[in-house]
Amino acid sequence: MTLNPADPAFAARLSTLLPEGVLRPAEPRYLEEPRGRYQGQAGLLALPRSVEEVSILVREANAARVPVVPYGGGTGLVGGQVMPEGPAPLVISLERMAAIRAVHARENVLIAEAGAILADVQAAAREAGRLFPLSLAAEGSARIGGNLSANAGGVNVLRYGNARALCLGLEAVLPTGEIWHGLSRLRKDNTGYDLRNLLIGAEGTLGVITAAALKLSPIPASQGTAVFTVTNPQAAIDLLALARDHAGEGVSAFELIHRQGLEFLAETQPQVRQPFAAAPEWCVLIELGLPRGLQAEETLAELFEAAEAAGLASDGVIAQSESQRQALWAMREHIPLANKAIGSVSSHDISVPISDIPAFIEQGREAVARLGDFRINCFGHLGDGNLHYNVFPAKGRKREDYEALRGAVKEAVHDLVHAFGGSFSAEHGVGRMKAGDLERYGDPAKLAAMRAIKQALDPNGIMNPGAVLRAE
Repeated sequence: MTLNPADPAFAARLSTLLPEGVLRPAEPRYLEEPRGRYQGQAGLLALPRSVEEVSILVREANAARVPVVPYGGGTGLVGGQVMPEGPAPLVISLERMAAIRAVHARENVLIAEAGAILADVQAAAREAGRLFPLSLAAEGSARIGGNLSANAGGVNVLRYGNARALCLGLEAVLPTGEIWHGLSRLRKDNTGYDLRNLLIGAEGTLGVITAAALKLSPIPASQGTAVFTVTNPQAAIDLLALARDHAGEGVSAFELIHRQGLEFLAETQPQVRQPFAAAPEWCVLIELGLPRGLQAEETLAELFEAAEAAGLASDGVIAQSESQRQALWAMREHIPLANKAIGSVSSHDISVPISDIPAFIEQGREAVARLGDFRINCFGHLGDGNLHYNVFPAKGRKREDYEALRGAVKEAVHDLVHAFGGSFSAEHGVGRMKAGDLERYGDPAKLAAMRAIKQALDPNGIMNPGAVLRAE
């Protein structure tokens, strides 16, 4: 399908239909992505203030066959928010649609517009005495529409699920410009195909999410955070099972951390306090959130005693105050910043069945070593099987030295993930970076169904072309 650029004639047409200030020349920040792998382009930038204005923009783009790139907070790591090739698109930023429309505390529901920053959604929930549990490193700038479009994960998936599990309903503009009024607060609505779950995770290829009804949860009465050293990844998995025996569904987060990540942290972020004088080979960060009548710190102490007796943990630090708790989380949350400062050759957001993680880590180390001299920082959300398996240059070298090997490293890691029945994209999405991986590893029947859905809903192919499914 031939697409056309968002040229001055198209801009002039839109200017007669929209209020002044909606249309602007594209600024450089809308054409960049955090890893610097892609440089976007845009013929026109739009900052709508209502779903009706989004509808006009998409309707006119569809009629003129102009590509549309929805833009949230720009924090995506797979290039889904930029279009580097093809006709210069219309970029639609939802940043001016950032209102918290309603909070229904007794229902545990909050309704937010797509441009609301995740941290602001969390704060609005707290003000109502509730918790919105989606939590990730970019929550200070990521926007809820982008979180839903990418089906974001984060540190609390173990207990609360990813973004899809936290959404009851959506308001969205479909590729024809038609508004879907699906902003339901119902928990039971068995009336045919689930368009909500189709749009969540579609990365802007099937429409523009403009608002969402989000699930809230009670704030745990007692929270506790600890770091335990473990001998190896298998001990960490056994410790997770033990933690669930002690705290049940009160285990909110369970993060695996490798020595390499702590060494990168000491090298590039020395201001971040670490709990141990010498970095252990492996450790886990555990967070509990318990109801009234139970004390998280006491439960963590009992857990450590049981883990030590079982030979799973040899040392540990249990936060005794909120500031200590925040310091432990700061250590975990600064690891990606340390990674960025070092500069990875190839980064991988993967998942494998939890019981297979130790074998994957060992075989992954061997597979990467066969390609050259690298350092590996393997860390992440062990509780849901999601690892960030990042490969770095040898000490004293730079990632540019390995550019010729980057593709081979990625292929070796993803081939191994596939052999273990895992996913090459656990929480970051497909975007443009992994569209080829989807073709290589995706089930043929699933791919055919995805293409049929795309063709049915977006026959002109205007919505974020090249993302998820490569343009034919």
